[in-house]
Amino acid sequence: MTVEISEPPQPTSPLTAVDVHEVVAFAAATLAREGVDVDARLSLAFVDADRIADLNRRFMGKEGPTDVLSFPIEDATPGHPPRIEAGGPPLLLGDVVIAPDVVAVNATDHGVTFEDELYLMVCHGVLHILGWDHQTDAEAQLMESREAEHLATVGRVRR
Repeated sequence: MTVEISEPPQPTSPLTAVDVHEVVAFAAATLAREGVDVDARLSLAFVDADRIADLNRRFMGKEGPTDVLSFPIEDATPGHPPRIEAGGPPLLLGDVVIAPDVVAVNATDHGVTFEDELYLMVCHGVLHILGWDHQTDAEAQLMESREAEHLATVGRVRR
């Protein structure tokens, strides 16, 4: 499984105080625990608030910055990740785009550390790539429970 950083954090980002390699390893481990094929690829991008606001407006039809956006390439449903076709090319899962500046504000608002909020957003984004959603209360409960399970593997608690 390959998790690539397609856009590294800016030098002024709060992410500079975090070991990005550990964040990448967590994303890869989350994919593995969800049953994703070892030859799959995921892109992580760390962007500023202006960039994610632009993406949010263009692709989600919402104004203003958000903390994380996911852009899946393949269709998936919870518990049924996309699969590589026999003899086919590596599976490109999609892009998870995170705005560390927005994550930092949200961490303060929720009374958690930046690192805890960052790991939650990585997990949240990865699960969206794999078809998880929170459009209904039932979906939200399932997704939040799954996030808590993944976060517990690295000693973090879901807010």
